[in-house]
Amino acid sequence: MPLQPVPPGSRLALEDDDAKPPRDLLAGDALKDELKRLTERLEELQRAFYAECKRSVLIVIQGRDTSGKDGLIRKVFGPLDSQGCVVTAFKKPSDLELSHDYLWRVHQAVPPRSVIGIFNRSHYEDVLIVRVRKLVSEAIWSRRYSHINDFERMLTDSGVTILKFFLHISKKEQKERLEERLKDPSKNWKFNPGDLDERALWDDYTEAYREMLARCSTEWAPWYLVPADKKTARDVMVADVVVRTLEKMDPQFPRANPDVLKMAKEIV
Repeated sequence: MPLQPVPPGSRLALEDDDAKPPRDLLAGDALKDELKRLTERLEELQRAFYAECKRSVLIVIQGRDTSGKDGLIRKVFGPLDSQGCVVTAFKKPSDLELSHDYLWRVHQAVPPRSVIGIFNRSHYEDVLIVRVRKLVSEAIWSRRYSHINDFERMLTDSGVTILKFFLHISKKEQKERLEERLKDPSKNWKFNPGDLDERALWDDYTEAYREMLARCSTEWAPWYLVPADKKTARDVMVADVVVRTLEKMDPQFPRANPDVLKMAKEIV
């Protein structure tokens, strides 16, 4: 069964079992074949979407450390034409960004018409790490849910289709992936001692994620809960939502001017 949007107001459990792929999902080589089919279809749709130049798509990806944000982007969106697919990774705000409102740097990265924009982390950090680490008071971060909903509503009213994916990983799987980073020389660089500090705040983050999903999954900008313990299953579920969304939009290549087509006879 395809992923369904999180119903507005739903407070999900976010238990470890929720990180397992659905039982009815394909497995093994069949799952890999499905990912190949979906990414090829996504490439086809992107070409028409870029040429049509009428709308844009914003894909927001959030998740705990090691949940696979980078891997998902590489496997699902890596094959796309870079002219029409832009990835923005939101790190710690710079001094310039901090001198503005918290949505200032985000608004600048919203994709223009014809582009699929991908946010690796996003404006939701301002109700996640900012909340858990107490970087601002509750009186400040608690108002941001409505700010974000209004911001996303304005974007959709301007022709931006928003899809938001929360990659949900179990505590056991995160432990194994962190250990793998230490054992594999090609992944050592990805290990940050600060990841252990964040892991120690697991329950606090869980509550922050629950509230984020409950208060900011909207009709115009839905959240999808993606079980992320199995990497290929994760990629297939996200790719399926994106492909179905673009197919519903049905992008078309612009029709050529008849006078231009006549010029084909003049080519020697």
